[in-house]
Amino acid sequence: MLHVDFRSLIQPIGIVRMVAVVLTCICFALAASAGIPTEAKSHWAWCMFCWCFCCFTTLLILILEFTNLNLNSKVPISWEDFTMAFAMLATLMMFTIAIIYPTFFASSSKSRQIGASAVSWLCFGLYAAEVWLVHKRPGETSGFLTTVPGLLKILETFVTCIIFMSLSPFEYRKSPGTEWCVAVYSLCFIFSLLIIFVTIAKLSSIFPFSFDYVVISFNILAVAMYATAVVIWPLYVFKNNSRPADCKNCTWDDLVVVTFMTVINFLVYIGDMAYSVKIVFFTQHVQE
Repeated sequence: MLHVDFRSLIQPIGIVRMVAVVLTCICFALAASAGIPTEAKSHWAWCMFCWCFCCFTTLLILILEFTNLNLNSKVPISWEDFTMAFAMLATLMMFTIAIIYPTFFASSSKSRQIGASAVSWLCFGLYAAEVWLVHKRPGETSGFLTTVPGLLKILETFVTCIIFMSLSPFEYRKSPGTEWCVAVYSLCFIFSLLIIFVTIAKLSSIFPFSFDYVVISFNILAVAMYATAVVIWPLYVFKNNSRPADCKNCTWDDLVVVTFMTVINFLVYIGDMAYSVKIVFFTQHVQE
């Protein structure tokens, strides 16, 4: 038998989520009514996916908390990890949309695109507020994804999504070096997702050894792999490849985005590795 909890809707975090559902629906409706653009379709599809994903998942969280199905005895996941992971991911999604959508699609003569761009910034503020509210919830700060390494894991996967969105098969298949870089992005992305999934599903106890050491080993390997990508990717893609004179949102700009995001992810993995090593080998030993 379900027991509804109306307090979950009138608390600050519940109000923020309900407003976020409405605003993401408005963004999607405005962009959809404006029609499919003839250029930058991948960026348009990414924006539409983010609005739909955030709206649906936020609504699902509201329903689960309203019906008390989020209790661990009914939903066998780490609820604090799940809500924090989604709030952080949604914040990053809305931030990129608030930059990408007006850059590619908004102009002074396109009122619907301007409206979607403005509302996207409001969505970004709401999801950023949700991250803060989830983190400050009493008794819900023990999950891995509520810690700095956990938040960095979410950031790593999100930056990789931007890399994938900007990749062009025609460009990266030109040489073995760029294909290796794509393999680096894919492998690190998959393992980061696995770590997030294992944490949320509370499966870390099935490992015959400490899960923290698995995470540290992966971080060290990811840093080494990304170090090669930081060097190889620009070396191969920009060799004898200057920016075309008539380039306007062309594939050359996407190559620059991939290069920049590769460096960003490399730095994030370094920070993740350093912080994880500090917690496991220094903080825990001091406490013991």
